[in-house]
Amino acid sequence: MHQKKTFAFSMALALGALVGGCAQQQAAAPAPAKVGEAAMMAVPPDAATMADWTTYHGTWRDYDFSGLDQINSDNVKNLQVAWTHDPGRDTRGLQSMPLAEGGVVYYSGSYSRVYALDGATGKEIWHFFPTVDEALIKRQTHSPYNRGVALGDGRVYVGTVDGRLIGLDEKTGKKLWDTKLINSEKLTVGFTGAPLFLPGKNMVVIGAQGGEWPYRGPLFGVDATTGKRKWTFLTVGPDAKSRATWGHNSWRTGGGGGWMPGSYDASSNTLWWGTANPAPLYDWSGPDWQHKGARPGDNLYTTSVLALDPDNGTLKFYHQELPHDGWDFDSAIGEFVQIDENGQHLVVHPNKSGYIFVYNRDNGSIVNIWRITENSNFVKSIDPKTGELIGRRDFTAGPVNPPLCPAIDGGVSWNSGAYDPRTGTWYKVGNEWCIDLKVVKTQPILEPQAQLNIGAEFHEVPPPGQDKIWGHVDARDPVSGQLKWQVKFPEPPLASLLATAGNLLFVPDARGVLHAYDSRNGQELWSHSDGNAGHDGGIMTYEAGGKQYVAVVAGWGGMVTDGYPKMFGEPFTSMPRNTGVLTVYALK
Repeated sequence: MHQKKTFAFSMALALGALVGGCAQQQAAAPAPAKVGEAAMMAVPPDAATMADWTTYHGTWRDYDFSGLDQINSDNVKNLQVAWTHDPGRDTRGLQSMPLAEGGVVYYSGSYSRVYALDGATGKEIWHFFPTVDEALIKRQTHSPYNRGVALGDGRVYVGTVDGRLIGLDEKTGKKLWDTKLINSEKLTVGFTGAPLFLPGKNMVVIGAQGGEWPYRGPLFGVDATTGKRKWTFLTVGPDAKSRATWGHNSWRTGGGGGWMPGSYDASSNTLWWGTANPAPLYDWSGPDWQHKGARPGDNLYTTSVLALDPDNGTLKFYHQELPHDGWDFDSAIGEFVQIDENGQHLVVHPNKSGYIFVYNRDNGSIVNIWRITENSNFVKSIDPKTGELIGRRDFTAGPVNPPLCPAIDGGVSWNSGAYDPRTGTWYKVGNEWCIDLKVVKTQPILEPQAQLNIGAEFHEVPPPGQDKIWGHVDARDPVSGQLKWQVKFPEPPLASLLATAGNLLFVPDARGVLHAYDSRNGQELWSHSDGNAGHDGGIMTYEAGGKQYVAVVAGWGGMVTDGYPKMFGEPFTSMPRNTGVLTVYALK
């Protein structure tokens, strides 16, 4: 089986003459003049401006942008496969964000397996396969995939689905420490998202997976040298104030995991982190949600953006983006784009609902709120100055009509957009889908183990009045939301985006095709198939031996991708599951 799978990918790559894209371009603007040296000064010094990509977003400012321009809009047509790597045992696909330092590529696969590869050849330098609780993994729903590692101070850090954080020697892969942080055998949750290494702090921070389990969503600050836990922040009920927002003591089973990595603002020594939805996911309270239902009240600090002191894990300030979230539009998307503009220190954060929140980084006050999706009916609007939810839809038990928009899958999903600091343009995926929903009264199950508590039956449907589900990649002003150009896709793209100083935007689509667009106007310049497996993970670029490479993961099997065969038919009906490949491109 392993050999057959590898051969299928190799054949697809060998046949990979340029593949015509399925995207449709709209509203393309004329290309501006070539960006000069003065504009390049806007690129922050910690962005991937040289050879490396050492953190999840390439920079602690979460830009997913590289200053490398050897591959550019003039020569991208000559891009070809340099090498590939199949990690093996690709259960639930490949969702990792690769990293690179000193010409070495590091990435993780399912079961928290970690690989170090020569960035020029793909030759394996070392691998690390942790021993994990296989019986526990079979009882989990959000596993055993892993979404990435962290690098820092000569170590590689990876979380496991059975509740551990592990530190490895970056040169050899030798295990340096292994710290148990969650009683996963009891709580049925662990870590699937990447850790965050804090530069100059000798600390790694990681959040627990998911929001629909009856637990309290902890975040952990861990000493990077020893693996000793330094602090814990409970995202549900850490203090009397927050517990008072959960009627009937429902904070005890509140959910709220911070499952994707946050961001660090070194200028103010502030850790930004997003939290997930409360449990049960769908409540039956109806409009009197402050007093009725499974979890009456605002349910702090779920579906919130938190600003923490990284030295001790104490809360500086917060904003709850959706009080009493009854839609699974959580804030755990790990994207906090830090922008300094007109004397303001801003951070841009997408909420899963498709609403984009722009905050003042100094105090968390709201600067603006705008929406990237066309189809939304869970609220009529959100006040762009106060954040007040206007015209909420809160459900009672039974069928919901009309369908809820966007779908549980998200108006935006957990993978990242990309921000070009030279032009002030943010590139982000928006998804247009809804769900037929029936809310069901549930009780949290805690014995012998905690179990998933969704509280509904549902399936995805097109938006009302439309006959298809679709997605789009937008180029926008991240503060105002003004649209510059848009490319439409017949299925929602699920992978991260990459922008570069070569005036390129790379978009890995759901069908397994990697597209390169002119980032100035949305014109498609190149495309290539990564094999018969959709993209549901990360993409980045790096330099090795003086040559620029682009690395992207492909592999199908996540929770959202499970619905694609029913929603779209082919090619997803016959797309293999539990497969994965890291494909690395370079110029001829």
